[in-house]
Amino acid sequence: MHVDLHCHSTASDGECEPAEVARRAKQAGLSAFALTDHDTTDGVPAAAAEGAALGVRVVPGCEFSVKAPWGELHLLGYFLPLGDARLEAFLHETRAARRRRGEQIVAKLQQLGVPIALDDVDAQAKGGALGRPHVARALVQCDASDDISDAFTRYLGRGRPAYVEKPLPRLADVAALVHTVGGVAVAAHLGDHGSEGQLRQFQEQGLDGLEVRHPSHAPSVEQRLTRIAERLGLAISGGSDWHGDTEFGDTHAPLGGMRVPVEWLELLERRRGVRTRTSA
Repeated sequence: MHVDLHCHSTASDGECEPAEVARRAKQAGLSAFALTDHDTTDGVPAAAAEGAALGVRVVPGCEFSVKAPWGELHLLGYFLPLGDARLEAFLHETRAARRRRGEQIVAKLQQLGVPIALDDVDAQAKGGALGRPHVARALVQCDASDDISDAFTRYLGRGRPAYVEKPLPRLADVAALVHTVGGVAVAAHLGDHGSEGQLRQFQEQGLDGLEVRHPSHAPSVEQRLTRIAERLGLAISGGSDWHGDTEFGDTHAPLGGMRVPVEWLELLERRRGVRTRTSA
C-alpha cells in the first residue's frame, strides 16, 4: 500500500478542487494522502469528505514557508486540526502577506509594460491562497510568457525583474505552533541544502522529520537525507508535490507517483503520539 504525503489543490496553487484530488488519489490506488496546500487548510474538509466516501484517508496538512540560511525552507505540517483559532489566525495573516506580495509583483510587471492586472491573477487563484504560480498562469494566459517555466525564468524567479521577497517567519516559531496544535513538522524538498550540522540545528528548533523522497531528489539525495534522518532520529516522508496534470517537470510528479510506503505515514503518526504525550 502506498501514500502521497505532499500534494496541492485549488485551495492554494493546485489545478484540481480538493474533492477531485481525493478522487484522483483513489484512481491512483492510494490508501491515504496528505493535502498540503500553501498556508491554508481550507481544502481539507471537502477532500476528507470525498475521501471518506471513497475509502481514502486524508491527512490534514499545510505547507508553510520559513527562513533558512540559504533563503527559504518549506515546512510540511501534518495532522493539523481544523478550525483551531491559533493556527487559523497565523494562516490568515500569512495569506494576507501573500496577497500583498502578489499586488507588488503585478505592479512591477505593469511597470515593465506587461499587460496584466490583479484581476487576472485572482481569476487564476479562484479564491485560493495567492502565489507566484497564479501570476505565472496569468502571464501565460495574457501571452506574456510561453509557459509556467518561462514566466519564472523571465519575470518571477529570484533575481528576475518582477521578483518580490517573501516575508518569512522563523522555523522555531512555526514548528512551535504546529506542535501546540498537535502536529508534526517536516522539512520539504531540501535537495542539496542542509548539512547534517544544519539539520541538527533545525531539529533543536523543533523539526520532526525530512521529506526524503521528492521528484526533485535524485536517488543519491534521497539516500543522503535518509542517512542523516537515521543518525539524528528524525522521521522521513515523501510525496509527489502534485499540483495538477499540466505541471510536472523536475519538481512535480503524478499523484502517487513517488510510491511512498504507508509505513512512513505510520511512523509519522507514532512520532506525533510521542510528542503529544511528552507535552501533555
